[in-house]
Amino acid sequence: MIGFSLTDSTPEDGAPRGAGYRAPPLAASGPTASPWMRILKYCLAVTAAVLVAVAVISGIASGAHAALSAAIGWLVVVVFFGISLLVGHFAGRNASSGAIGVFMATYVVKVVCFGAILAFFALPGWMDPAWFLISAVATVVIWQGTEVYTFARTRVLIFHDGTGAGSGTGSTGGTRG
Repeated sequence: MIGFSLTDSTPEDGAPRGAGYRAPPLAASGPTASPWMRILKYCLAVTAAVLVAVAVISGIASGAHAALSAAIGWLVVVVFFGISLLVGHFAGRNASSGAIGVFMATYVVKVVCFGAILAFFALPGWMDPAWFLISAVATVVIWQGTEVYTFARTRVLIFHDGTGAGSGTGSTGGTRG
């Protein structure tokens, strides 16, 4: 009969643990310096797969103009959402607490500009609006999910005790004396 234990008696390097073995202390990790570029890269990578899938399907189903329409739908969404992440990256490096305000201002400007573009410019005759919409909606849904998932895994410094990360003092400001 083969048995096993829920506790491992050997560390990862294979050396046996003796009775006096002590694990090395864990180092405290700090906040993610600027998560916005990392989020942008992940969103672009994941939505590129959406672009390829929708462009191939639309190209087979409706031709090259439909595939190009799908690519333009993807591009519009990527530019619309990518601008916010780029602005957040540059604003967050200078003042991380002000990044949310910059996001809001950028969002308002983008919505107004996007609405003006839709109001004043007509779609070209060759564009397939159905594939444009399918690509844009799929990209928005996947982009937002990826953005939320990636942002949820960033480390954000909530409390700063003034003595450095991982000091373990537990104070909320000031020094001990």
